[in-house]
Amino acid sequence: MSRSKYTHPLTSRYASDEMSLIWSDMTKFSTWRRLWIALATAQKEMGLKITDKQIHQMKAKVNDIDFEYAKAQERKLRHDVMSHIHTFAKACPEAGPIIHLGATSCFITDNTELIQMKKALKEVQKKLIFVIAALKDMVTKYKDMPTLGFTHYQPAQLTTVGKRATLWLQDFLFDLKALSDFSEGLPMRGVKGTTGTQASYLALFNGDHKKVLELDAKVASLMGFSKTIPVSGQTYTRKLDFQVCSILSGIAQSANKMANDIRLLMNLRELEEPFGKNQVGSSAMAYKRNPMRSERVCSLARYVISLTANSAHTHATQWFERTLDDSANRRMVLPESFLAVDSILLIINNVTSGIVVWPHVIRKRVMEALPFMATENILMACVKQGGNRQDLHEAIREHSMEAARVIKEKGGECDLLERIADDDKFKAVHSSLKDIVNPKLYVGRSPEQAEEFIKVEVEPVLKKYASYLSEKKAVELKV
Repeated sequence: MSRSKYTHPLTSRYASDEMSLIWSDMTKFSTWRRLWIALATAQKEMGLKITDKQIHQMKAKVNDIDFEYAKAQERKLRHDVMSHIHTFAKACPEAGPIIHLGATSCFITDNTELIQMKKALKEVQKKLIFVIAALKDMVTKYKDMPTLGFTHYQPAQLTTVGKRATLWLQDFLFDLKALSDFSEGLPMRGVKGTTGTQASYLALFNGDHKKVLELDAKVASLMGFSKTIPVSGQTYTRKLDFQVCSILSGIAQSANKMANDIRLLMNLRELEEPFGKNQVGSSAMAYKRNPMRSERVCSLARYVISLTANSAHTHATQWFERTLDDSANRRMVLPESFLAVDSILLIINNVTSGIVVWPHVIRKRVMEALPFMATENILMACVKQGGNRQDLHEAIREHSMEAARVIKEKGGECDLLERIADDDKFKAVHSSLKDIVNPKLYVGRSPEQAEEFIKVEVEPVLKKYASYLSEKKAVELKV
């Protein structure tokens, strides 16, 4: 690898080899050749003068690409598709006269991008399933562990560690549904001609409209698609690019929310992402254990989310049947969106599978807040034993204010329960105070909600995609 040229960090540092391969030059240009072969094959089957020898010669050279010759041709012709037509024709001279017959450049470029998109969506889908499976395990393991819930990042009521993880998991399930629906309905551009009118193919088949439609369907089938886009200009509508970027943005948003929560919980020392034996948290502060993985997720997610606006502008500014101001932009936006989301899911899977939860720290924080939350239950229990609700309320208010002052002004421990235990107004509950402040009494239906969610929403999805789970393995990040 040359060290004197820019190397993209998505491929060199973060993304999987599988996703990098999908967006590689080899995949791109070999797919161009497969499209030319599919077009010629369908045209031959429909009666055009194309020989078996020509098609066999093309098939033999699918992956034998002279990239240097193509590069030289593009410098000369200033046209990437024409340069590769010449390169392919040079490799299989018998087939040269029929390569790209009736086609326009977007037959090659747009259909290839849709093919890459379809493959990349499947790869993202697989990694989403891995994340969902890992989070399911986390939910199941910690569904009963009480933890302090936060609203406005202020202590609120109790939840459980597992119930909190269902919030992250649910977002990814919504993302999976959106991705799967889009992927299943993704059309091929197909055989549409220069401005989408199929005029060149109509001329090839002497005005036979049925043959033009048949050619469109045959080529799509040969390339693994069940349908083509109903109408197009020269390109498929860039609305599809925006839609796929929106789905990828949604995944990035879900990951960012989860990673942000983990970063905050690491600050509270309630949990930690994996930390390698030789990992260094800071070049200056040797003791540090920074949330490096979660921070990386947030960094990449912000980039993916920004690309959605880019694809929206590209779609909005296309003129009539097409303009070329989308081309240079899309060469970056489409692969980078997928590569970045692939990277994000690898990291999220790594973090979730190796996350460390610290129960004693969590319980300590719970028990600092719980006495205040329990005061209503204490009041009700005393009233049931004949106490005066108003007098008890005022006593609780005074004790609570004093306990809060000790915590805030003196940095002391919460002594609210001790104050109540020393106050004869609350004699009715003195023997049962410990039972009243059992954290499990204050988590509501959190454990049941987690169980129900896994059973009703998660397990059917994992069953549907069980074949992916057989491929699941431990994720080793590059850096």
